Amino acid sequence: MGSIGQYMTGHHRHCDEMFVRAMDLAAAADWAGVEREGGTFLGEIERHIELEETLLFPAFEETTGMTGGPTATMRFEHGEMRGLFARMRGAAGARDADSYLEASRALQMLLEQHNMKEESMMYPMLDQALGDQAPDLVRQLEAAAA
Repeated sequence: MGSIGQYMTGHHRHCDEMFVRAMDLAAAADWAGVEREGGTFLGEIERHIELEETLLFPAFEETTGMTGGPTATMRFEHGEMRGLFARMRGAAGARDADSYLEASRALQMLLEQHNMKEESMMYPMLDQALGDQAPDLVRQLEAAAA
């Protein structure tokens, strides 16, 4: 069993692959493909964020007593992402490739920076702070994915 960081970073890569496919499908105006791949991507990334906000971040905050700082920053950025998710869904529903790709490019830039912060700072902090709790949390993450 890997660390929280290994598990969550692997899920970032999985989401990234779906995201690129959805963007390619939107550029080709393959709306059935966008609904399939884009819908799957959005569901996966939203589940990822939900697990961070309901499982990982609260465990970190409870253990460290740190409720501002890194988890507050991550939650703020998650909120920005949710706005872009809504824009992408609206554009897909309207079959508007330009709007879909505009929102996707904004999300891509945000995700690149956000994921880098999580992978280089937040996840190592989680693994270190949560210590003995980390394997149980990874099992919970795996169970949520099943």
